[in-house]
Amino acid sequence: MSKKKKETHEIDETGILVSKGKKSDKVVPVKLTKDSRFKFRCHPKVRCFTACCSNVNIALPPYDLLRLRKRLGLAAHEFISKYGDIQILDKTLFPVVTLKMRDDEKKSCPFVTPQGCTVYEDRPNICRYYPVGMATLRKVDAEGGKDEFYFMTKEDHCKGFEEDKQWTIGEWRADQGADLYDEMNRGWMEILIKKKSHGQGKPFPDIKNEMFFKMSFDTDYFRAFVFNSTFLELYEIPAERIEKVRTDDTELLKLSYEWLRQAIFAEETLPFKEGALEKRKERADATMRKVYGNKEKGQIGDSN
Repeated sequence: MSKKKKETHEIDETGILVSKGKKSDKVVPVKLTKDSRFKFRCHPKVRCFTACCSNVNIALPPYDLLRLRKRLGLAAHEFISKYGDIQILDKTLFPVVTLKMRDDEKKSCPFVTPQGCTVYEDRPNICRYYPVGMATLRKVDAEGGKDEFYFMTKEDHCKGFEEDKQWTIGEWRADQGADLYDEMNRGWMEILIKKKSHGQGKPFPDIKNEMFFKMSFDTDYFRAFVFNSTFLELYEIPAERIEKVRTDDTELLKLSYEWLRQAIFAEETLPFKEGALEKRKERADATMRKVYGNKEKGQIGDSN
């Protein structure tokens, strides 16, 4: 008898960022597309209103966190300290932010009330997708090949499926404003997937993890890095884009994703200015000479 062929696909770990992950969820084992239809509606008169807003794992990609903290008038570090938990994402080993639930019996969302969500216009993308989830099925040890699809999550208490309103998944995403969130977080998600493909379970040095975290989630920190360092001397950034980055946090996020890919994976996402690398090397050599005197490079670190 021949052996059963080994499974050659896996669900991408980053799928947790678009499904709420409650243990009691029942994932319907059907792959859906943007044209798949379903019935669902959530409103205050539904008997289960806000019941899904407790005991959930809600990851906050950079744009989600940006929207929430701007609404609340908080700096990134203030928001994370008050409302966030830092967790290490399985298989990528990168630090990410999740929403801290209240310390009550239900472990309820800090922004939910009996009347509904107090940050509804700026709610996380996971909440916008619900009850739809999204995942990527990719071939193991294969370049490229991936199959992005949707699935339906049904909880026993949810009565939204008894409503008559019918949607396609594409219509649902557009109605909930999920498309913008997907677009704004796509570059960040690609970094997570890239890290996973570089070696599952192999951690980066702490300095790289800290760099990934600060440059992803703290736009004020990254903006200071862009304008108060040699960043603009090093990279060829169009003047129009520089002005956008100066005041527009969404443009700043996009730039941070490009820079992180270059800094972490050595991808050529941002072009260098002509001669910039040589000038940086000269400055580094001058610094080394100040520290070590006129020793040859091979002597640096040798005792006198």
